[in-house]
Amino acid sequence: MIALRRSAERGHANHGWLDTYHTFSFASYYDPAHMGFGPLRVINDDRIAAGRGFGTHGHRDMEIITYVLEGAVAHKDSLGSGSTILPGDVQRMSAGRGVLHSEFNPLPDQATHLLQIWIEPDVQGIEPEYEEKRYPDAEKRGRLRLVISPDGQDGSMRIHQDARLYVGLFDGQESARLALAPGRRAWVHVARGQVTVNGQALSGGDALALTDEAAVELSQGQGAEVLVFDLP
Repeated sequence: MIALRRSAERGHANHGWLDTYHTFSFASYYDPAHMGFGPLRVINDDRIAAGRGFGTHGHRDMEIITYVLEGAVAHKDSLGSGSTILPGDVQRMSAGRGVLHSEFNPLPDQATHLLQIWIEPDVQGIEPEYEEKRYPDAEKRGRLRLVISPDGQDGSMRIHQDARLYVGLFDGQESARLALAPGRRAWVHVARGQVTVNGQALSGGDALALTDEAAVELSQGQGAEVLVFDLP
């Protein structure tokens, strides 16, 4: 079964410094039909104004992934981590029993575009963890590059859930196929550009939910950057 979720159907809020779209229910946006997909709980498509950001705030018992599309994010947390995340970098934080952090756009004249992703963990109350890693475009060009997994396979970062995140860049004749094991499901989020997924034409912000399908198949990309979640 395949279900389409168009970009315009998402929740939306514009706070001036933050223009955000919510794929699933979040903050003041509530839709009982879109509370998440398996353990995938949040995909927020955020644009943060120059010099603005999220002040120090807390999380617990959540796997948090930050994927920067344009601009930069300056991150600081109560674990002592501090760095600037750029396009091509992927950041993951296991909030565990509790962590405080802040995220700002340090650029004086450019907005930052990023995806904030939350995945519910399969354990609670663990020691918080922080990790970031760079995945060059060459590793994502015309293929799906594993960046998040439960076991650190192929140089991916490990989270505490049986979930995998792949990212890929597609143009022209480039294509990719991800086989899905029986009982698994997939969520495909198009970050930007255009691409065909399992015969469905998608544009930036669109998503596809796949249940009881044999594979995810991507083709006919036009400047496409795509995230594919393989989920229990």
